[in-house]
Amino acid sequence: MMLDWNEYQKQIGTTLAELAKLSPDTLRGYRALSDANAKNSKLGEKVRQLISLAVAVTTHCDGCIVIHTDAALKAGASREEIAEALGVAVAMNAGAALVYSTRVMDAAAAKTQAAQGD
Repeated sequence: MMLDWNEYQKQIGTTLAELAKLSPDTLRGYRALSDANAKNSKLGEKVRQLISLAVAVTTHCDGCIVIHTDAALKAGASREEIAEALGVAVAMNAGAALVYSTRVMDAAAAKTQAAQGD
């Protein structure tokens, strides 16, 4: 294993409990956001957790990975479904990088044009 994920999840829980004591409004606000659609979800818990895993990968959040992996498995997600969600994350990240690269090309063109105008 790359990391002791079970121990890491325990450490996150302990540290978040400390943060909750120091800044309870922050944790309450996060919880409200996190729970916003859970009660009347049209997607269901498994799909919500698979989406969360894809986002966790694209945002490079190890804490999100361990927590949402646990939740996805508890919601009945298979390893194959998790892998498929991760495949979507990989495709989106590559696609986003490709599309966002056009901004670099646009900036380069603008800088070149400005330099020629000086």
